[in-house]
Amino acid sequence: MAGPSHDPSLYRDRDVVPVRRALVSVSDKTDLISLATALAEAGVEIVSTGSTAATIRDAGFAVTDVAAVTGFPESLDGRVKTLHPSVHAGLLADLRLAHHENQLEDLGIRPFELVVVNLYPFVETVASGAQGDDVVEQIDIGGPAMVRASAKNYANVAIVVSPESYGSVIESIRAGGTSLAQRRELAARAFAHTAEYDRAVATWFADETLGEDVDLPSHLTIRAERLATLRYGENMHQRAAIYTRTGGHGIAQATQLQGKEMSYNNYVDADAALRAAFDLVKPAVAIIKHANPCGIAVTAPNALDPIASAHLRAHACDPVSAFGGVIAANRKVTLKMAENLRDIFTEVIVAPDFEPEALEVFRLKNNLRVLKLPDDWKQEPMDVRLISGGLLLQDADRFPDDIESVATDWELVSGERPDADAMTNLIFAWKSCRAVKSNAIVLAKDSATVGIGMGQVNRVDSCRLAVERAGDRVQGAVAASDAFFPFADGPQVLIDAGVSAIVQPGGSVRDEEVVKAARDAGITMFFTRERHFFH
Repeated sequence: MAGPSHDPSLYRDRDVVPVRRALVSVSDKTDLISLATALAEAGVEIVSTGSTAATIRDAGFAVTDVAAVTGFPESLDGRVKTLHPSVHAGLLADLRLAHHENQLEDLGIRPFELVVVNLYPFVETVASGAQGDDVVEQIDIGGPAMVRASAKNYANVAIVVSPESYGSVIESIRAGGTSLAQRRELAARAFAHTAEYDRAVATWFADETLGEDVDLPSHLTIRAERLATLRYGENMHQRAAIYTRTGGHGIAQATQLQGKEMSYNNYVDADAALRAAFDLVKPAVAIIKHANPCGIAVTAPNALDPIASAHLRAHACDPVSAFGGVIAANRKVTLKMAENLRDIFTEVIVAPDFEPEALEVFRLKNNLRVLKLPDDWKQEPMDVRLISGGLLLQDADRFPDDIESVATDWELVSGERPDADAMTNLIFAWKSCRAVKSNAIVLAKDSATVGIGMGQVNRVDSCRLAVERAGDRVQGAVAASDAFFPFADGPQVLIDAGVSAIVQPGGSVRDEEVVKAARDAGITMFFTRERHFFH
């Protein structure tokens, strides 16, 4: 049903609204006393509830209890406090309308110009492991009602839902009142706040009702806040911004320690670099260009500086493409690794941490963007991709922690089972393949890539590209393919170039002829029965 219709001619202009009366009810007491001090100094009447009123009163400031306004005591263990016309009429009265103002006078109700409310700690309660009624009691009812009422009436009321807004609101009060633009912005934040709160409650109920066996929700709400407006998108004519998702622990939450402003493409490449480097358990480095790896490697055996060793080996795969690349390291970046990068133009480096001496070296490279991952960084369990008119959701493609034991179940379809070193190389190539855009072919030696073929529209061209980039290093290398070979021509390119073993999913209608090519050449071939497309 539509809301009431009003004659626009009845509305009176109202920009700056002086604050004479404030309703304050918060579960998060951060900076509450500073706010109360400023309100008292400005002569603002403070109306409050429960523990908020007690905290303000204990600090020596006058407080009017909500019960004195409503004429009704807080009841039902605090479930009913502010749900009363004496409160909500004061929040919803549109004082641009003379008849609203007159009705308030007839009812003996005074309006509020400022409402400061944040909600019960529902999310924190769920995160603590609480169950059942303990969680239900943290579902706020009166708080969201006050927030929504005040936000709807932003023409007259400033609604504050976070201590982060206290400073600007206090400045406005001291300057004479809140502006219409400020109240509109606060209202937008308020509605986002209640939307996220309701999403969290709905998610909890869905989990409780459907159980953990239901992996894909019937309803999906994703909330994100704009972190920064970027200079442009993939190209200079495209607008762009980065948003941080509630509960996120990824590249969007990384701290930039130095360098130029991050670009859209920098973020895309840095995320791809993390995907490649953190699949590997040993100290590893991935170098990315245009969202594709141009080098991935783990440390050499017995290296004195493992992460520096991994970087040199990754860089050696394709030094030309590494120029202007983005680097991810899965360990703390050392002084030695920083010195290796001194004369290599690099756009971004991202890692869990950096030695102070490494940062001193990087400071000589003013344009290098240095990102430190959050301490709670982790790979996301689900992938989300926008498409026109909707989005796609899938389990993230991850390798099990015990990939080495899983490899024992690979099906040997040609040649002899290789020794431990060769198996280590095959597992490395198979893991690295997941980070390469399809069609993907990875050639590896000594747990370092030596040639990568990616993004081709047929697999044989990817094989040729990988061999071309590897050059003489292809001799004795192992190869991994992210999906089956549809014909024997792809493996034949690798065989003719000198690879010693191939790992691939298998599953082609022409598997027999593909395997025959490997057997005729006397090389090892494994079927994993699992593909790793990456589009």
